[in-house]
Amino acid sequence: MKKSSPIFFALAVVVIAGAVFYSVISQNGNQLPNGFVQGNGRIEAEQVEIAPTIAGRVAKVLAPEGGMVAAGDVLAEMDIDELSAALDRAKAEVALERQTKAEAEALVLQRQSEQRRAAQELERATALLTGNTISETVFEERETIHQVAAAVLGAAKARVATAESRIAAAEAEVRRIEAQIEDSTLLAPMPGRVLYRLAEPGEVVGSGEPILTLLSLENVYMEIFLPAREAGLLPIGAEARIVLDALPEYATPAYVSFVSPEAQFTPKQVETLDEREQLVFRVRVRIPQDLVESRIEHVKTGLRGIAVIRINPASAWPEALEQRIPQELFE
Repeated sequence: MKKSSPIFFALAVVVIAGAVFYSVISQNGNQLPNGFVQGNGRIEAEQVEIAPTIAGRVAKVLAPEGGMVAAGDVLAEMDIDELSAALDRAKAEVALERQTKAEAEALVLQRQSEQRRAAQELERATALLTGNTISETVFEERETIHQVAAAVLGAAKARVATAESRIAAAEAEVRRIEAQIEDSTLLAPMPGRVLYRLAEPGEVVGSGEPILTLLSLENVYMEIFLPAREAGLLPIGAEARIVLDALPEYATPAYVSFVSPEAQFTPKQVETLDEREQLVFRVRVRIPQDLVESRIEHVKTGLRGIAVIRINPASAWPEALEQRIPQELFE
């Protein structure tokens, strides 16, 4: 009888051990050590629509589909020819209203001089009337002239106030158009990957119509669904591990960031048939942001796997779930 080679035996042990480990963390929570639960899902990230605030023509789209972008990077630019013309018009309107105000202020000075002269004449007429030097008719004329001068001065001051209001409105219009011009340069609000490029230069898009869809890499997570008996034991912040189907021998550190307050029927993506009839709670397991940032070029959504959560802090993690993804795999 032919004897088995020691090398063959060792390899067989490694393969069997790996298969047993993957079976343990890929089936149901009953096969995990006490104090752990698990569920299957896929890697997801938040999607952000990059869209202009006003309708217009797309001038440039600088971000390629699938490309990585950093926060503040210019993603696209809208045509601003019409806005630039409107800004010039608004600035000219400001200058015109300031000129109108200056003329109104000069008129106020003239009316003030006339009102002072009328006041002096009225004062003199009052003294002469007391000494019976002038008639009451002349006094009344001087009094009427003074009243008219005061009214004309008030009207002149009102014109100044109106000019000031018009200047404020014109300056506000300048700021509004400047803000629209600034918003015509679309920036990345966070680091991420361009998922879809929905418009090209020359196309006319409406207000709020997306030009790009950005996959935010600040919040990378996996959502799993757990029955009430398990979800009820989960504290926010509970330690977790994510094991991807593509790298079943490695675990990625994560934590519980959200547990739904309401139960729902198990969604279709949960493959276990007997679980589809159960009411479950949605649980989000998030990968720490610093870990995502250190390997952001390699983060891909849609990868399937499982998340193992420790519900009992006293339970020790299985050695296999402490295996970190080595950095050399990303180099």
